[in-house]
Amino acid sequence: MDIADFPAADPLPAPYVIKPLNEGSSVGVEIVRPGSNRRAAIAAAWTYGPRALVETFIPGREITVGVLGDRALTATDITPNPSQAHEFYDYDAKYGDDGSHHQLPARIHPDAFARALELAVAAHRAIGCSGASRTDFRYDDTSCGDGPDRRPGRLPGRLVVLEVNTQPGMTPTSLLPEQAAHCGISYGALCRWMVEHATCRT
Repeated sequence: MDIADFPAADPLPAPYVIKPLNEGSSVGVEIVRPGSNRRAAIAAAWTYGPRALVETFIPGREITVGVLGDRALTATDITPNPSQAHEFYDYDAKYGDDGSHHQLPARIHPDAFARALELAVAAHRAIGCSGASRTDFRYDDTSCGDGPDRRPGRLPGRLVVLEVNTQPGMTPTSLLPEQAAHCGISYGALCRWMVEHATCRT
């Protein structure tokens, strides 16, 4: 949408997310809640170009899966530190001291865990990725019960792909290297794999 049109009306029923088209690390991301009346303030402070991406807010937990080639590594459950009042996994939660907790592997239903790995590889292939990628999900395990009334074959909860990161963070403490280390791949070995994989494609 055009950011100039944002103050006039909600582009979607609240809650929704407004974010820049060309940023990373959650820079510029805002959650607009029902009755918040923040549209004019967000538009006035907007410095990310004339257009914005608006998406329906999806409740739940932040899950991410790294992929190397055609192999999913594992799933991480990311929880912002509640003592620091992060509304979501924002820039400060990503990079601030003790901003978030990474549960590795994610403690979610085994069916949802397996499905997240499967979807991450499928998304990696679907958009033509090579080398490494990281797919982010929202997982709402309150939207569907896990009890005896759950239909056979139905995934417990709601698992939604948010985005595929084609240039995932590569600091030694970033999510992809963290997952690689969990799978027995050192930071040096990961970097070598990426260089060798890229060299083979030239």
